[in-house]
Amino acid sequence: MTVEQLNLKIERAIETLQRGELVIVTDSERREAEGDMVGLAQYVTGEKVNMMVNKARGLLCVPMAEEYAKRLGLTPMISNATDAFGTAFTVSTDAKKTSTGISAFDRALTIRRLADINSGWDDFYHPGHIFPLIAKNHGVLERDGHTEAAVDLAKIAGASPVGYICEILKKDGQMARRKDLKAFAEGMQMPMISIEEIKMYRFVHDLDVAKSITKVKLPTKYGNFDLEAFETNDSNEPTLLISKGEIECSQNLLLRIHSECLTGDVLGSMRCDCGEQLDTALREIEANGSGAVIYLRQEGRGIGLANKLKAYKLQEQGYDTVEANIHLGFEPDERHYGLVAAILHKKGIKTVELMTNNPDKINQLENMGIKVSSRRAIEMSAHEEDLNYLKTKKRKLNHILKEVN
Repeated sequence: MTVEQLNLKIERAIETLQRGELVIVTDSERREAEGDMVGLAQYVTGEKVNMMVNKARGLLCVPMAEEYAKRLGLTPMISNATDAFGTAFTVSTDAKKTSTGISAFDRALTIRRLADINSGWDDFYHPGHIFPLIAKNHGVLERDGHTEAAVDLAKIAGASPVGYICEILKKDGQMARRKDLKAFAEGMQMPMISIEEIKMYRFVHDLDVAKSITKVKLPTKYGNFDLEAFETNDSNEPTLLISKGEIECSQNLLLRIHSECLTGDVLGSMRCDCGEQLDTALREIEANGSGAVIYLRQEGRGIGLANKLKAYKLQEQGYDTVEANIHLGFEPDERHYGLVAAILHKKGIKTVELMTNNPDKINQLENMGIKVSSRRAIEMSAHEEDLNYLKTKKRKLNHILKEVN
């Protein structure tokens, strides 16, 4: 999907929500693989609630931003929640102006009051028939949930950061999955979008995604650079922009996207080519007089240091690097380059010359509106210790490695 197609798809859904209509949001096949009807609480009506409970037939909930939940005094339903996906249920509630609270119109009134900036704890009965949910502060960039998706969509639409959602069930009572949801959406004539598409849209358009923490001078053995740290939504450690020269709004920036590799970058491990690639990238940027390395905290192709070491142990037992990740329950490559796109958009950079052997980096950047004008190979000579690793990257991950057969 091109960035233009993504924009059109998300913006159509936003316009639908702003009219008070409903959309369908799906999540990953690797998560719950389900879809929810989603509406904006600010525009809720009894008719839409009635449609939701009759057609979707799951549990009607009201996701909201954390600051709304705090103002309303809504605390977690229990202190030791064990929900498999971390859904943040609060104590249930009804607006005091409802009758029994359960009719579609009573529930719509409660939902509307929850979205009202002037509402407070005393405007509601507790417990009740509506289940508020608290979204993570960074939305879908922090948690891949429908709770966060609904609140993100509300924010993009310029509405109160409160939604209402309901899981979609099939007629036989089973959960509707992706193929069922597509047919359901077509039958209901509702836009259908995914949480992954909301993520990508935010990486392209939300300048607050990449929040700079600080910027300092960085003299190194390669030359003098600037080092800027950016807040990372899914890690305590910042993403780093190591740059030389004035890169803002530059055309065709020489760029290396480098995923953290403690064993290679710091310890000089010969089980991979990562440390050598980082050295080479910094030397080439210094020689070029300008350019940047974006250093992502995605150790072990996104599985983390502890799991990478477990994968190394499996490789010692005969697995290759892809088989080891899969055996541990991960995808062969869990990395995502949305934060790279967000930083580049924030800096006004639209085109790059990318130092990479990995076509997936090129594809992901271009899908998020960054044109890769050319690729500069960054292939290291194979060692006895990393030859099988490099062969696997070429054969199973499609890396462009001319020196490896």
